[in-house]
Amino acid sequence: MDRFIRIYSRLDKDKLASLESLYHPDVVFEDPAHQVEGWPALEAYFRRLFTNVTHCAFTIEESMSDAHQGYVVWTMTFAHPKLAKGEPRTVKGCSHLSFLDNRVIKHRDYFDLGEMLYEAIPILGRVVKMIKAGL
Repeated sequence: MDRFIRIYSRLDKDKLASLESLYHPDVVFEDPAHQVEGWPALEAYFRRLFTNVTHCAFTIEESMSDAHQGYVVWTMTFAHPKLAKGEPRTVKGCSHLSFLDNRVIKHRDYFDLGEMLYEAIPILGRVVKMIKAGL
């Protein structure tokens, strides 16, 4: 868990290679919009993600783990030229990790996709915010 936190706390476009030592070759990664299996697919996912953003950083708020699994609470700050006029956005989330051979074999991220993406799109954002306010 310490290695995961250290790598993600410093992660940027130029440090994606550091992720390979963190993940098991047979890793399964899921978030609200994607599911990828295997390190090559996960590496391609991260490369696409970091190619499209102008900034992306994680602040680790809390963590807990044992030898088999762990949880991390984080805040992601990112900027994308097509979202919110390129202004930085923050999204809070958490990750559930499963370990095998001291590497992450399963990584599941939980966060509000509406907050991250849909609310940053001009017309759609207003609609999503109205829907959330009415719940």
